Parts: sequence; C-alpha cells; structure tokens
Amino acid sequence: MHDIAWWLFIAASLVLIVTPGQDMILVMSRSIAQGAAAGVATAAGVSVGLVGHTVLATLGLGAVLRTSEWLFVALKLVGAAYLVYMGVQLLRTPRHELAVSGGAPRSLGRLFTDGALSNISNPKIAVFYFAFLPQFVPPVSAHATLAVFVLGLVFAGLTFAVKGPVGLGAAALSGWLRARPSVLAWLYRCSGAVLVALGAKLAFERRG
Repeated sequence: MHDIAWWLFIAASLVLIVTPGQDMILVMSRSIAQGAAAGVATAAGVSVGLVGHTVLATLGLGAVLRTSEWLFVALKLVGAAYLVYMGVQLLRTPRHELAVSGGAPRSLGRLFTDGALSNISNPKIAVFYFAFLPQFVPPVSAHATLAVFVLGLVFAGLTFAVKGPVGLGAAALSGWLRARPSVLAWLYRCSGAVLVALGAKLAFERRG
C-alpha cells in the first residue's frame, strides 16, 4: 500500500466528508431530536453503509481490471464525468440554510439501521465510490483491488471520525451554520472544486 497517495486521499476525503449532505443532515437531525447518543448511533450506521459500498466498489473494480482496455477507459471517463458533474452542482449551489428536522423517537438500534440503510440504498454514493476510490491507486499497482478495499475502509473510518463528533454537538453546529451562510457556501464551493479537479485528473490519467 506504499504506492497510494495517502495524504492526498485523506485531505480530499475530509473535505468531501465535512460537506453537508444527506448523511450529515440525517445525523444532525437525529441528534437534535433525540440527543447526542442518537446522532452517534446514526453516524455509526452511515459508516457501516459505506463499508457495504466498499465491498461493491472492490468487486466491481476487480472485474473491470480483469477485462478489456476499452472497458477500463469507459469506466474512467464515466467516473470522471460524474465527479465533474457533482463538482459543478456544488459550485452552483446558492447559499441556503441547513434544513434539519426531528421526527418520532427511535431506539439506538433503529437509528443505527436507518443510518446504514440510508447510505447503502443511495445509488449516488455507489457511483461516487466507484469513481472516487480508484484514482488514488496507481494504474500499474500489483494489488489494485485490495488497495481500493483498504481505501474504502479508511474513508468509512474517516466518515465516523467526522460525523460522530457532529452527532455529539449537532445542535450547536447547526445553529452556527445557520448564522453563517457564507461558511456553508464556502464548504460547497471548496468541495465542488475538489471534485472537478479529481474528475479532470481521472480523465487524463493513463493506465500505464
């Protein structure tokens, strides 16, 4: 795994993870409605859902790498186009407030399950994982499939490391963001720029 650009991967992952999205809003809303434990349980479920996406991305990438050159190129271009599309959407997002809401009280086990199902059933995350993870693995890597699996697990761990604390202090964080829409807009634009740059890198990278 020494050939993986770990610092670049971790930096890009953290920028994307802190961007408010479906999972972040779910964690915050549960924490606000039922307390810190509820937020942490939901964050743990979201991270477990990402492990499921890791397995799917690993199996899918392994199949592609064992097939023809044109399938590899097609996957690369589709992934690059998707990353650029997501980045442009984030760059064009206007300033707005986070919309968090409560709901009927649920057990911690149910909250964990909700977080996992919300994540694993989101096809956008599956496509994102398939496009994001492979670009940090050198095309000539001897263990590309294993590397993607490890990267996926690290991304899931980073997600919990960020969203777990968010669950602990969601009420204060959401209020802080509401009072500072410029910060929220900056998060979207920064993440959008990262995705566009990663998409461009993936599109022009050669297999080797």
